Amino acid sequence: MKPKLSLVVGILCISFSPIFVKLAASPAITSGFYRIFIAWLFLLPYCIIKGKLKTSPSALIITIVGGMVFGADIAMWNISLLKISATVSTLLANLAPVWVGLMSYLFFKKKSGKMFWAGTIIAIVGMVILVGYQNVLHLQFNEGILYAIAASMLYAGYLMITKGVLKHINTFTFMFYNMLGASVLLITIAVLRNDALLGFDTATWGCFLGMGVLCQLIGWLTINHSLRYLEPTKVAIALLGQTVIAGFLAIGFLGEVLHIKEIIGSVIVLVGIGLSFLKRKVVTDIAP
Repeated sequence: MKPKLSLVVGILCISFSPIFVKLAASPAITSGFYRIFIAWLFLLPYCIIKGKLKTSPSALIITIVGGMVFGADIAMWNISLLKISATVSTLLANLAPVWVGLMSYLFFKKKSGKMFWAGTIIAIVGMVILVGYQNVLHLQFNEGILYAIAASMLYAGYLMITKGVLKHINTFTFMFYNMLGASVLLITIAVLRNDALLGFDTATWGCFLGMGVLCQLIGWLTINHSLRYLEPTKVAIALLGQTVIAGFLAIGFLGEVLHIKEIIGSVIVLVGIGLSFLKRKVVTDIAP
C-alpha cells in the first residue's frame, strides 16, 4: 500500500474507536481491554510464525512499560467517552503534542520556539472556551473533560517513553509486547473494579471486534507503515483529522450535536495543536 493511502486508511480506522466505545454496552475498561487484547490475539500467530518475538531486554522492558502507560491512556479516554461527547473527548485526548513539548521543556530543558508556545497558548484558550471560562475560574470541571485531559497526558508520557525504542525493535515486535503490557494492565484494572468481562450481547461483541481489528490492528499497522516513509510531523498533523472524522461519525451514528461554543473551542484547539507541530517541523529540518 502506498504510504499516503496507508495513512488515510489508518486515520479512517482509528476514527471509529470512540463510536464503538459509545455503542458497546459494557464498562469503559472492559471495552479498552478487548480493543487491545483482540488485536494482540490476531497479531500473535504472525509474530510466532515470522519469528518476531526476539528483542533485547532493555527494548522489551521499555516496550512493555510503554504499553502499560498506553493501557492507562485508553482506560482514561474510554471513561471520558462515556461521560461527554465523542467529539470533545477525542479532541482533548489529542492534546498530547502540547504536553510532550511542555514535559520536554520542564524535565529535559529542551528549548521550544515561538511557534510551539503560540500553539500552546492558542490550544489552552480553545480548552477554556470548550470548558467554559466560568467553570475554569471556579475550578468546576466535568469529570469527562478531566478524564480526557488525563488521557492526553498519559499518551504524551507514552510517546516520551517509547520515542526511541522503535529504532532498535521491529514494528511488529513492538506492537506485540506493547499491546501485551496494555492488556495485562487493563484486565487487572477491570478485575479490581469488578467490571464485567463476559455475558455481553452480540452487538457489543461486534463492537469489541471492530475496536480490536479495525481500530487497533489495521489502524495502527497502517499508520506505522506510513511513518516509515512519510515525515513524522506531516503524519502527526494528518492524525488531527481523526477528531474531525470522529465528529461527523458521532453525528451520524450517535446523533450527537455540538453547540457553537464547542465548535469554536474545537477549531481553536486544533489550530493550536497544529502550530505546535509546525514548530517541530522547523526543528527537524534544521537539525544536523
